[in-house]
Amino acid sequence: MKGSKKEAKKDTKIILSAPRGMHDILPSERPWWDKIETKAKELAEFYGFSRIETPVLESAHLFIRGTGENTDVVKKEMYTLRTKGGDFLALRPEGTPAVMRAYIEHGFVSAPQPVKLYYFYPVFRHDRPQAGRYRQFYQFGLETIGEEQPIADVEIIYLSWLFLNEVGLSNAHFEINSLGCRRCRSNLRQTVKKYYERRRNKLCPDCRRRLETNPLRILDCKNENCIKLKEDLPPLIDKVCDDCRSHFEQVLEYLEELGVPYNLNSTLVRGLDYYTRTVFEIWLGDNESMALGGGGRYDEMLQELGGPKKPAVGVALGIERIIEELKEEGHKPPTPSRPRVYLVQLGEMAKKKAFKIMEDFRKHNIKLGSSLGRDNLRAQLKNADRLGVDFSLILGQEEVLNETIILRDMRSGLQETIPLGKIVEEIKKRLH
Repeated sequence: MKGSKKEAKKDTKIILSAPRGMHDILPSERPWWDKIETKAKELAEFYGFSRIETPVLESAHLFIRGTGENTDVVKKEMYTLRTKGGDFLALRPEGTPAVMRAYIEHGFVSAPQPVKLYYFYPVFRHDRPQAGRYRQFYQFGLETIGEEQPIADVEIIYLSWLFLNEVGLSNAHFEINSLGCRRCRSNLRQTVKKYYERRRNKLCPDCRRRLETNPLRILDCKNENCIKLKEDLPPLIDKVCDDCRSHFEQVLEYLEELGVPYNLNSTLVRGLDYYTRTVFEIWLGDNESMALGGGGRYDEMLQELGGPKKPAVGVALGIERIIEELKEEGHKPPTPSRPRVYLVQLGEMAKKKAFKIMEDFRKHNIKLGSSLGRDNLRAQLKNADRLGVDFSLILGQEEVLNETIILRDMRSGLQETIPLGKIVEEIKKRLH
């Protein structure tokens, strides 16, 4: 009996699949990604942002200190590991602390300020997977370090709005609030704590804990009862100092001048501890549960990480969520460029010559289809027909010896022999 169980176990097939909450980006999806990444790059670089790539793995303490020890991201969602050497590392759950670490480590403080950086890369959070929300997901982020004027906040918000408009989401708006500076923060916490102390029994277990450790986090809770409880909370903007109120008012004036749609949301705090002054989220309609991104000021983070005191502001947008919304609204992905010419090769001599011909076409930016593993003329012409090319080039042993190639018009079926050295120019003339 024992032997048969072992044999059965041996025969069991292991079905491998992507880990839960993580996904492949298939070739059919790639046009969406290429379009969005190209637009992100064009917009960011036109406005003076330089691209940065930080490691996927960072010290876990970077996010504990930078993101906040009591945030859900650090306490519940961060993937951590111990290396064989004993290092405590984390898969980056967000981009901002990593960019700040790079700013300190590579001496950006000596560069002309502000330093403007952007990224487009994956981050990792152990969150509940659902439509548009994954455990590995991509963010497009913009960070401006070393500028305290409200215009820096406005630029980040404005570029986020332009980006969404230009990829096809024209109905985005910004939920916006001010959390004030460090001097204001104790007033805000006391206001929130006092308000919820009288409602403690109605809070979810997590928020009862937050009431003692970080009362402002209660305002970011997604529990339905907790969301209802905050409806009568006094506006937090009334508790900030005159300087912070003036800063916020200037941000709003700029946004009105630029025509950026926004809504004052006095209970918006975001889920991270580092925000100061301006905070915002980007929504489509009133769909709070599927914010496309968010950001704000984090004027104290650099100093918290051991760097100089420098103000900073940034945003991160979720790429999978943007693609999900584009599909929901009925947008079609860009059509990938197709080859207009197809190379048919027959025999070993033609195969050896094929790569040089393909390189000649690549250098002239003419996309060339081929199927180098096939020798059958009919099968290759069938492939060319399926691709819808305008012309096929047929190269056999005789053509190699004579340094010629047969040019076949796929619409009319007419063929003619062309000197091999002139085929690229001949094709260029016929395609234009």
